Amino acid sequence: MSLHHVDSEVGRLGTVLLHRPGAELARLTPRNNDSLLFDGIPWVGRAQEEHDTFAQALRTRGVEVLYVSELLAETLTLPVARQEVTRAVLDDVRLGDTLRGHVAAHLAALDPAGLAATLIAGLSRAELRAGGGLVHALMDRTDFVIDPLPNLLFTRDSSVWIGGQVAVTSLAMHARRRETSLTHAIYRHHPRFSGTPLVYEPGLEHLEGGDVLLLAPGVLAVGVGERTRPAGAERLARRCFERGLAHTVLVVPIAQERATMHLDTVCTMVDVDAVVMYPNVASTLRAWTVTSTDLQLDELVVSGPEPFIVAAAKAMRIDTLRIIDTGLDPVTAEREQWDDGNNTLAIGPRLCVAYERNTETNAQLERNGIEVIRIPGSELGSGRGGPRCMSAPIVRASSALTLGA
Repeated sequence: MSLHHVDSEVGRLGTVLLHRPGAELARLTPRNNDSLLFDGIPWVGRAQEEHDTFAQALRTRGVEVLYVSELLAETLTLPVARQEVTRAVLDDVRLGDTLRGHVAAHLAALDPAGLAATLIAGLSRAELRAGGGLVHALMDRTDFVIDPLPNLLFTRDSSVWIGGQVAVTSLAMHARRRETSLTHAIYRHHPRFSGTPLVYEPGLEHLEGGDVLLLAPGVLAVGVGERTRPAGAERLARRCFERGLAHTVLVVPIAQERATMHLDTVCTMVDVDAVVMYPNVASTLRAWTVTSTDLQLDELVVSGPEPFIVAAAKAMRIDTLRIIDTGLDPVTAEREQWDDGNNTLAIGPRLCVAYERNTETNAQLERNGIEVIRIPGSELGSGRGGPRCMSAPIVRASSALTLGA
């Protein structure tokens, strides 16, 4: 078994991958925040303070915190990794041949830490050491030669561990696609992850980590909607079946809207048999059950749909999957769902991290026996993501221990 292993949403969290927001957030302006998928212009210093509080809350509970920027800089000391991520930048068809050569020279002159910082924060025309050609001449000095990656903050989306293997995903939105070139390089080349099998890779059908819930060992739920496509869910199911990572995949259609971009914006697990779910969808969320009984794996068996809660309980082999219904009035429920009230990160069974501003949702969780660690998120939430979105678990305790917790 890999030293890194995750088979549930609520096993005791051991190691998590985060990205501390930095200069890439300072690139956001009223002109580009929509195209870069942010609903506002965050106060960078405060966002960093909030993120540091989040990371410290995890460390206080014994969780090892890894940072994307540090792993990336270490990875880029290896020539093969450096060549790989640089190629992903230079393949941008918007550059043109002349400017591409100047960008290649600029990147080649950077040390690993400087290259990692540039790949994350982006590069403007004004920051480029030298330029030439038609594309360069027609650019404004503030235009990006390399786009920033402000959504790298949401590490859940670009990689998901399933058992001892990792799915490096295929992000749907243009503004985010280069994120996976960095994550892919880390998992393929960093010494810590040497030899890790990849169950999914960039370039396949669209699949995002915020849509993947590990309900129980061998049971996945995959939301399909704005970001993850049915073909991506099918590809993941087939690969998990082939490798013995799952026996059942529940495919759950969700509304193709900004407020419900991922399954984890409406539903997250807080105990081995309990979810917190947005009331407006709790009664309408349905699932198709996908299994494979063919040893040759030529065909998938698809049944349903039926209510998600019913299908999940059957697949998990439990009597019922409890819903912690926030019980809020419709206006408060809608506000707190928009503010990621349902996007909790479980550190262990009946212990989760949530944004402090979702007071009613947090109170209802506590009334149901769930301990809530509250963190600030007024600036972090401007990209529409909560504690689960901002974290990619790499190690969790086995579910067998979880069930006895």
